[in-house]
Amino acid sequence: MKLDPQQQVLLLELATTQRLHESSGKAPESPEQAELTKATNALARQRSATHAAQRAVDDMEREILRIQADEARLRSRIADNKKQLMAATDPSTRKDLNKDLYTTKSRLNDLLSELAEAHNEIHALRNNLDLANQRLADAEQAFDAAQAAKDAAPAVPTAADREHRMAEIRQSLPADIIAAYDAQRNENSVGVAAFNGRSCGGCFIILPAGDIAAIRGAAADELPQCPDCGSYLVRT
Repeated sequence: MKLDPQQQVLLLELATTQRLHESSGKAPESPEQAELTKATNALARQRSATHAAQRAVDDMEREILRIQADEARLRSRIADNKKQLMAATDPSTRKDLNKDLYTTKSRLNDLLSELAEAHNEIHALRNNLDLANQRLADAEQAFDAAQAAKDAAPAVPTAADREHRMAEIRQSLPADIIAAYDAQRNENSVGVAAFNGRSCGGCFIILPAGDIAAIRGAAADELPQCPDCGSYLVRT
C-alpha cells in the first residue's frame, strides 16, 4: 500500500487513537496529572505528619506545665512544714511533720527528675517539629509546581475529542487507504502500527534481520506489512 509519508503519520494517529478509544474509552493520565497526584498525596502525608509532630509538642508542653504546677505545690508544702516545725513543740506533731517533710522532699526530687527528662524530650520533639515544618514547606512547593505544570499542560482529549479527531483524519485520507486500513484492522484489531527499526508496534515482536532490512529498504511512500501480524507499518 502506497501513501505519502505525511499522510502515513495521520494514518498511524488514526490507528493509535482508535485503539485507545475502543480499548478503554478513557484517555491515559497525563504525566503532569500523575505528578500532581503524587505531589497531592505527598502533601497530605506530610501535613498529617506535621500535625502529629505538633500534637506531640503540645502534649509534652502540657505535661511540663503539670509537673511545674506539682513542683510549686510541693515546694509550698515543704515551706509550710518547715514553718510549722519552727512553731511545733509536741514530739508527736514534730515527728509527723518531719515524716511529711521527708516524703515531700523525696517526691520533689522525683518530680525534678521527671521535669529534666521532659525538657530533654521537648527539645527533641521541637527539633522533629522544625524538620516536619521544613518538609511540609518543601511538599507545598512541590505541589504548587506540579499544579502549575498541570495548568500549563495541554488539555487531555476527551472521548468526544477523539471521535472528532478520528472523523477528521478519515475525511482527509484517500478512501482506498481507509478501506485497506479498516480491512486489516478487522483481521488483527490493529490495522496500522509504528515500526521503531526493530519491532512491530502491533504485535511487539522483534523481527528477523532480513525482514527488518526489507522494511527499512521499502520506498518512503510504501507501507510495508509486518510479516507476523500483517499490520501496515509506519516507520518512525
